[in-house]
Amino acid sequence: MTPIKPSNTSRACRTLLTLSLGLTAVTGCSVAPLPALKPPAPEAWRNAPSPLAPARPDLNRWWQAFNDPELDTLVDQALQNNLDVAAAVERLRAARVLSQHAQAPYLPSLGVKTHDAISPDTSSSYFLIGFDAQWELPLFGARQSADRIAEGNQALVAADLRSVQVSLVAEVTRQWVELRSAQQAERALTAIRDAQQEKLALLRVREQLGLAPHADVADAEAELARAERQLSAPQQQIQRHVQQLAVLAGRPGPDPRWLQPGPQPTLGQWQLNSVPADLLRTRPEITNAEAEVLVAAGELGMSRADIYPHLSLGASLQWSLNIASNRKHTPNGNSIFSAGPGISIPLFDWGQRVATARAKGHLLQAAVLAYRQAVLQGVAEAEIALSDLEQTRLREHASRQAQRATQTHLEALQHRARLGLMSPLELTTANVQALQTMQQADSASTERDIAYIALYKALGGAPLPNPTLKDAD
Repeated sequence: MTPIKPSNTSRACRTLLTLSLGLTAVTGCSVAPLPALKPPAPEAWRNAPSPLAPARPDLNRWWQAFNDPELDTLVDQALQNNLDVAAAVERLRAARVLSQHAQAPYLPSLGVKTHDAISPDTSSSYFLIGFDAQWELPLFGARQSADRIAEGNQALVAADLRSVQVSLVAEVTRQWVELRSAQQAERALTAIRDAQQEKLALLRVREQLGLAPHADVADAEAELARAERQLSAPQQQIQRHVQQLAVLAGRPGPDPRWLQPGPQPTLGQWQLNSVPADLLRTRPEITNAEAEVLVAAGELGMSRADIYPHLSLGASLQWSLNIASNRKHTPNGNSIFSAGPGISIPLFDWGQRVATARAKGHLLQAAVLAYRQAVLQGVAEAEIALSDLEQTRLREHASRQAQRATQTHLEALQHRARLGLMSPLELTTANVQALQTMQQADSASTERDIAYIALYKALGGAPLPNPTLKDAD
């Protein structure tokens, strides 16, 4: 039996297969190396307070250190209903959808096209249908670089979501603390105004009896006017804070319960349970800078891959049908198949591609430096916030001591007044001083609360994005 010789088509297919296997071996030879990120973070916080026994607030639930159930509920509602968070979630879903198809440009493609054609001598017309298949080989690190860019872009959007959550939680907590502080200030200033009215009434009686000059009455009237003027400030702040809380919570208007005065959130003692290395995981600015490095490395790899020839495999099948002919005998229903490799070699723009690759290398180094700067900035902001928190704690402690001393002095004067050893006018003046001291102490507590919020915002404290977030349909 005569052996059958392999056809030219079979030899061509084997040649294409051998060529593709050989080229696949160099798919990763030009991928850009990912630089090692060595953050210059210290081992411990320099301004951290000494360990204290009670609360150890978690970075993900740090606002619960205020022991305010209304605040906890408000934060949860804001995280669920805030429109900025919802928009960031949709952007993350979009990034995840795109990242799943990062290799789509390097998958085989199949196209179908039809058209009509007329022979050059106008003797026949044909209907043509063709099937074209094309597969560009992701060589020289193109595949890995595309994955890096997709991963980096997704990390950028995830960092944006984290940043929105951090800012939202901090802003909700700050607005709530300032709302309660304004309500406490309104109560204190109302009591001061009432005391000033009582003082003015006593002075007018003394003036009528010739026991007080008119100048003292005028001074009391001026003090009462100042108390009335100061009272409008917290009332204005209350309306501003409840409206801001409504926006943050995604509500068309404030909750009427927010306008009901409540106790000011009490921070009490606390203990920092994080280390500088936690910033690399929680602070959005650092995560964003790390993602920028990944994207820059991917773009560098893609620019390096563009320096080399682009290779592809293609196949085509064409079939024609004669529609009309001026001849008696015209072939009908012919088809033809073709297959072979394709190559695109950069010649005249090769220098520009090399320059682009070198520029991308410099941009990668810039991204690495920006990452290191983000770490330094994060550590610095956290250290400053720690120092501010400690200083506000000392001021709050001194203010509370002054309040207790003033209250003790007032109680002693009240005892003397009951014994008839001092006039009600002197007691009214002491009462006003005690109320002013209490207001100053409350303001110091608010400053400490705000410093605490600033610290955990610098640390990147917020609920972590849900890793099981499902893509939208």
